[in-house]
Amino acid sequence: MISLFLEAVDVWLFRDGKPFDAKSDHRARSLFPPSPLVMQGGIRSHYLTVKGVNLSDPKAIADLVGTAEDYKGLRLRGPFVAKRENDRFVRYFPVPADAAPCDDGHLQAARPLRPDGSVLTNAPDDLLLLLWSPACEPTKKEFGQWLTEDDLRRCLKGEAVKAVRSSDLFTFEPRLGIARDDARRTTQEGMLYEVEFVRPTNGVGLWLDLEGYADWPASGVLRIGGEGRAARFEQVESIPWPQVPDPLPSSFKLYFATPTYFDQGWRPAAWSDFFDGDVQLVAAALNRYQTLGGYDWAAGAQKTARRYVPAGSVYYFRCNGSARLKPGLVQSAVTHYGAEIGFGQLIMTEWKE
Repeated sequence: MISLFLEAVDVWLFRDGKPFDAKSDHRARSLFPPSPLVMQGGIRSHYLTVKGVNLSDPKAIADLVGTAEDYKGLRLRGPFVAKRENDRFVRYFPVPADAAPCDDGHLQAARPLRPDGSVLTNAPDDLLLLLWSPACEPTKKEFGQWLTEDDLRRCLKGEAVKAVRSSDLFTFEPRLGIARDDARRTTQEGMLYEVEFVRPTNGVGLWLDLEGYADWPASGVLRIGGEGRAARFEQVESIPWPQVPDPLPSSFKLYFATPTYFDQGWRPAAWSDFFDGDVQLVAAALNRYQTLGGYDWAAGAQKTARRYVPAGSVYYFRCNGSARLKPGLVQSAVTHYGAEIGFGQLIMTEWKE
């Protein structure tokens, strides 16, 4: 697997899953980092160009890179926000959803605790709740924060850490526009719109692990996202991805580093889809779902829009006896869709009851 670092030539546009057809809405919002769907489109399109494939030949395209639902041998992990710091790279991840701020500016993960009787709930009696029990007084939670990879691991273990604000890594730039009538060389009445672009700060870009294209160029420029904005890329030294313990600890939690999709919304119908052994979910912390879709240029139609559990979500489990992640999962991903292109990437740690 090779690793790529991508930097914006100017700004990027990575729209969310909300439709932006004529007269449907006046504002297109951006996501950063973009979804794996965006990255696989840019990567496969550039590979077709590198190999000199005729883009009007659907069979030649499918033979080389597959289709909208068949990625052939392509495997992606990411994308992640990353920053070049001298001769090394630092990856950044969303603050875990179970982390709460303290008055000293630090964040600390909550601990699942049983209600003491003062909390009334209709949750099952055997379900643990995420109740805050900090060493310091909690303060108002601030959204749009990030942790370095090292601090993320410390936070998942229960240590207090300091987060980085989004504005230190990237900013959103809204820009106004109006649709034009090219035939009349005039603007179209009532077609004013606003587009939100992403401008990474100096040295900040996207990190992406790629496998399946052995002859991928060492460096170059590709087009990604809305308006086909340019990105300079280069191959860089890989950073190992945390391995899942085998067997699993008796109590463990999953942190999702990328969005994931489950057939029952925020959880699967059965965790046995991903685990061998008796594994019980006892608590979860997650933010609002993300709706992600896209456009299939080959078919000339919108892709199916799905609701994903967002990156940063945390799930707590107990094992009754020996258990392990099910062998054969693509990239060891916990997701019902898109494991090949980077959905469902997780970091696992043990938690103490």
